[in-house]
Amino acid sequence: MTTLFIYGTLKRGGSNHVFLSGQSYLGPARTTPGFTLYSLGDYPGMVRLPGDTTGVTGELWSVDDTCLAELDRLEGLDEGLYERVEVILTPNLHAASAQTYLYLRSLGGLSPAGDTWPVDGNL
Repeated sequence: MTTLFIYGTLKRGGSNHVFLSGQSYLGPARTTPGFTLYSLGDYPGMVRLPGDTTGVTGELWSVDDTCLAELDRLEGLDEGLYERVEVILTPNLHAASAQTYLYLRSLGGLSPAGDTWPVDGNL
């Protein structure tokens, strides 16, 4: 099992949440400062931002290897769209760190989206 920090359309109520069916929700979480979101249209990309002072909010999930492989495909790891990395979380009951997806492509022309990606129906 892998502890995964998610921050966009995979969150509860998000358009891709179905990919987490059968996995275990652990609770809300926030990265340590140094990360922010950019809007890629219908979904966000998280990037490192050294001057950031808040981090990114999201959810922690425990996912099995089959689910993780499917999420890696969804996030375009083979195409170089995202990479899966370990991030440190702010103090939290569930984990000190987690795997997450960082956006790898150019930010040119993209709009900053802040620290929280809204999803309809988020519980």
